[in-house]
Amino acid sequence: MINQAFWQGKKVLVTGCTGFKGSWLTIWLHALGAKVYGYALTPPTNPSMWEDMQLEDLCANVCYADIRDYATLKQFVIDSNAEIVIHMAAQPLVRYSYSYPRETYEVNVMGTVNLLDAVRETGTAKVVVNVTTDKCYENKEWLWAYRENEPMGGHDPYSNSKGCSELVTAAFINSYFADPKNKTVIASARAGNVIGGGDWAEDRLIPDIVRSFSNKQEVFIRYPNAVRPWQHVLEPLSGYLTLAEKLYSEGQKYSGGWNFGPLDSDTKTVEQIVTQMCNIWGDKAAWTKDNSEHFHEANLLRLDCSKARMILGWHPLWNSEITLNKLTLWYKAYFSQKNMLELTRQQIDEYMKELVC
Repeated sequence: MINQAFWQGKKVLVTGCTGFKGSWLTIWLHALGAKVYGYALTPPTNPSMWEDMQLEDLCANVCYADIRDYATLKQFVIDSNAEIVIHMAAQPLVRYSYSYPRETYEVNVMGTVNLLDAVRETGTAKVVVNVTTDKCYENKEWLWAYRENEPMGGHDPYSNSKGCSELVTAAFINSYFADPKNKTVIASARAGNVIGGGDWAEDRLIPDIVRSFSNKQEVFIRYPNAVRPWQHVLEPLSGYLTLAEKLYSEGQKYSGGWNFGPLDSDTKTVEQIVTQMCNIWGDKAAWTKDNSEHFHEANLLRLDCSKARMILGWHPLWNSEITLNKLTLWYKAYFSQKNMLELTRQQIDEYMKELVC
């Protein structure tokens, strides 16, 4: 699905490079031979993949700035002269968005406006992939998986802001980038619940589990019956890279929205995931239900990825069992003070080998 020769020497601007997904993508792009230009906030206090692995050293240049700072962002787009832009800068947390809705909308909506307008005004980028989320859809809590032509929505500020980001992207495509004469092609990418080693965010399932288990404590689970499309972080990243290649090589017919989710069999409840984690982690790891009051979160969410399979030839490689084993290995290596950049590169290599099998 990914042509390594394509990426050799390509200038790629990654917004949100210091985050969980951004860090994995930076390492992967560097391994593919791309010149990575990063634009992101300075990463939070330890632990941080970006800082721990000194990932700035893998980049041609990094600008530590806010996506809401249009002047700085536009100048960096000019300075990087990037051919491909992968936009991942975001406020990514549901519960945080309830407490800080204005910040969430400013970052996720106006941040997207800023990025697309900078690309429009500079005219340097050939490809833009705007990364949103499966939560951008109007969630009707039904059994059917959501397809790319379903309406945008979102109950909470985070989900809704990502739906807005999708609408902004569609408006920019229709208003500025639909003309075949325009060299810039834009698409959006919607992934499932992305998990993997190196995620330390608050209020996410795997980091919460790891923090509790590493301290030999029970983990408290808010919504054990919630159903999510679980996938290793390399799965959607491979989708973004595949999509970017197609946009670059074949243009407008690949513009629009794309789902990158797991196999139907890996759309599982939180209880199934945490129980598997207990078994894999060992050392008497356990969980219990958190019965306190919490903000609303979606109960049932699935993605239909037929479009990506049929048109891009993309498909998931690692099921939930492999994924949980890989991420447990990663975190246990971290706590054992192993070389985490080497291990992360090893897991990317293992994934790449399966891509070409």
